[in-house]
Amino acid sequence: MFTRAIAAILALPFVAQLASADTCTRTYVAQSGDICDSISQANQVSTYQLAVVNYGIIDDACDNLVVGNTYCLGWEGEDCTTTYVVQANDICDSISAAAGINNTILYENNPQINDDCTNIYIGEVLCTASTVEVPPAPSGTTPATTIPPTAIPANPDGDIPWCD
Repeated sequence: MFTRAIAAILALPFVAQLASADTCTRTYVAQSGDICDSISQANQVSTYQLAVVNYGIIDDACDNLVVGNTYCLGWEGEDCTTTYVVQANDICDSISAAAGINNTILYENNPQINDDCTNIYIGEVLCTASTVEVPPAPSGTTPATTIPPTAIPANPDGDIPWCD
């Protein structure tokens, strides 16, 4: 009896974790040549959201995708499908203005962006929804902060493009 009680107590955290697991609303099966940004672009999911919903499955560099594996794209109630692909000379102000949102919402949906918006890169996919729709980062982390080694900064000299 005592052994069963101890076993039940030890199993409780695992049962609770399964009961509170988020429900995946969209999935994608990895193909040869995929990278996180290409998956994000093709499926209207931000690079950040893809990293969060696959935390512990896809590594920070996104270099461990397995062809044929199914990856989650969004969780029920936390699935941003309004996205923008970063282009050359983009800055956060112009992205926000084009999307009709303020910078606060842009940063809340894309917490991997640093305060001065100098770490966005060409091809990165951002959530541009008018409300906060992305899932929160796992405790103590900010996924999608590793910039791919082949990435090109959107605004490498930090200038405002139209003021040169």
